[in-house]
Amino acid sequence: MTAHDTHTDEAKTLEVRLVGAIGLNALIVVAEVVGGLVSGSLALLSDAVHNLSDVAALIIALVARRLGRRPPSHRHTYGLGRVEVMAALFNSATILVVGTLIIRSAVTRLIHPTPILSGVMLIVAVVGLAANLFSVLLLKGHSNGDLNMRAAMLHLLQDTLSSVAVVVAALLSAWKVGPYLDPLVSILVVVMVLFSGGRLLRDATRVLLEGTPEGLDLEALRQDVQQLVPGCDLHHVHVWELRPDQRILTAHLRMPDGPLSAMDAVLRQIRGRLQNEWGISHSTLEIETLGCGNNDLLGRPSLSTTEAQKVTNERNNR
Repeated sequence: MTAHDTHTDEAKTLEVRLVGAIGLNALIVVAEVVGGLVSGSLALLSDAVHNLSDVAALIIALVARRLGRRPPSHRHTYGLGRVEVMAALFNSATILVVGTLIIRSAVTRLIHPTPILSGVMLIVAVVGLAANLFSVLLLKGHSNGDLNMRAAMLHLLQDTLSSVAVVVAALLSAWKVGPYLDPLVSILVVVMVLFSGGRLLRDATRVLLEGTPEGLDLEALRQDVQQLVPGCDLHHVHVWELRPDQRILTAHLRMPDGPLSAMDAVLRQIRGRLQNEWGISHSTLEIETLGCGNNDLLGRPSLSTTEAQKVTNERNNR
């Protein structure tokens, strides 16, 4: 069996497990919505929203993996990797809206406490916790080096924690503080969802706006390439992501005079360093000998004397 066949089998196995995890979490959502309405537990309803976000995240992961294997076409020259980011943006925005509404309902419940049916709440919460744990076990070991799957695992781990919180609320619901504990737990769970959803919204927005990948230092990258190839000057550097695991770079590279045939070896050397050290899978380098007249890192136009003096004055006045 070739390495390609092994990779294909692993991909199919992961897709089957993803489908299983999606089905489990969808059942949890239905059970928690029904249980929450019957028992009057806002904690169960808020946990259902969290599980719904898990379902969406897992579907995104599954669709992204399938679309990501499609080769580029004349219509989509980079492929369809951005579908994952667009879906994540929509998903995170929906989580924020629904989560805000649940917090509003929880505050109302704190002001006007309502008894809940702790038996129904506990049964549903325990079933949800068991299903969450099984989903984590299904995908365990498949998130190494895969940002998409790592995000899906994070969703499941967070929801497992929220299920534990709901079980605790159900066990203590008969206490005097029980009617207050249920909405407090629901607020705690929703805050966890909002934190995760906000981070997802930020990351999706950064990718769609073609921002520099998080944690990547452009100046350090420039210095690394210039040390690798003495005498070169890397400028007009732009790095962005098609999706979180696919980085792209374009840049100008001024080289000393030399035979054109030697440039191929230099380019292979630089692209290898960009791939291995900086995770940049696709790089386009524009070779220059005389230079383009602007060696700024980002290719920003040089300031005139008047503009430079204005900037200096503004800094001094701060």
